[in-house]
Amino acid sequence: MSTIDTVSAHAGPATARRQTGGTVIGSPLSRFLRTAGLHGILVLAGFTFILPFLWMVLTSLKPLDEVGLPNWLPEQLRFRWGNYGEVFRVIPFARFYWNSLFVAAWVTFLQVFTSSLAAFSFARIAWRGRDRVFLLYLSTMMLPGLVMMIPNYQAMIRLGLVDSYAGLIIPAAFSAFGTFLLRQFMLTIPTSLDEAAEIDGASKWQVYWDVILPLCRPGLITLTIFTFIGNYHSFFWPLVMLKSVDKYTLPVGLLFFDSTRGQTTHLLMAAVTMSVIPMVILFVFLQRYLVKGIQLGAVKG
Repeated sequence: MSTIDTVSAHAGPATARRQTGGTVIGSPLSRFLRTAGLHGILVLAGFTFILPFLWMVLTSLKPLDEVGLPNWLPEQLRFRWGNYGEVFRVIPFARFYWNSLFVAAWVTFLQVFTSSLAAFSFARIAWRGRDRVFLLYLSTMMLPGLVMMIPNYQAMIRLGLVDSYAGLIIPAAFSAFGTFLLRQFMLTIPTSLDEAAEIDGASKWQVYWDVILPLCRPGLITLTIFTFIGNYHSFFWPLVMLKSVDKYTLPVGLLFFDSTRGQTTHLLMAAVTMSVIPMVILFVFLQRYLVKGIQLGAVKG
C-alpha cells in the first residue's frame, strides 16, 4: 500500500473528500441557516427597538380622539399632517428649539475643551500626586446628578445666574467622564511624539494643540456626540433654573402639552418627533466615529 493510500485510509471522511476535490454535503446549507438565523434575530431585535419610535410617529398623525384607541393607524388612513403646523401655533416651538441648540452647543464646546485640557494634564504631563488627584476627580462620577443640583443651584443664586443661559451652561462645562474618556484615549498615543515635538522647540501648549488633539479626533467626536445629545435632552436642570418662557429649552417647553388645561398627546408626539429626528440623523452620520472612539479609548488603562 502506498503512502498516499495509507494517509487516505486513516483520514476522516471529510478530509478524504477534501483531498479528492469533493464537497462536504450539508456544510453550505448549515452555514446559510446559521447566517439566516442570526440575521433574523437581529431584524427582530431591531424591529422591537423601533416600535416605540414608530408608535410616536403614527400617534402624531392622529386626531386627539383617536389617540387612546388600540389601532396604530388613523381611521380610514387619514393622516393629520396639520398636527405639525399646530405645534408652532400652540407653543413657540422654534424659540424652544433654538434655546436647546444654543445651550447644548456651548456646553459641548466647553466640556470637550476643558476635558481635553484635563486629560492632557493627567495623561501626558508628570507631576507630583497626579494619579491621586485623578482618582479623586474620577470619584465625583459616583455622585448622582440630583444630589449636586442643590449646591449648584445655591452657587448660581450667589452668582446671580438664575434664569440665564450662563446658569445652564457653566455648571455643565466640566465633566469627569469626558476627562476619563479622553485620558484613556491619550494613553494610547506614544510618548515619543511629545519628546520629538519638544526637541524641535514645541511648548506644552503646542504639543497639546498640534500633536495630541489631531490624533484624538475619534475620541473628541465621541465625547461631542455624548455631550450634545445628553444636554440637548436635559430636563431637570433647565426646569429648576429657568423662569422666563422665552428661555425655555425644548424638553421644558413640551410641558405645555400636558397641563391642567388638558393633555394634547397628538401634538406632544408631533413635537417630540420633530425634536428627535435631527438627533437620529446626527447619530447615523457620526456612528462610525462613535464606535471607533470607544474602541480605541478602551485599549489602555
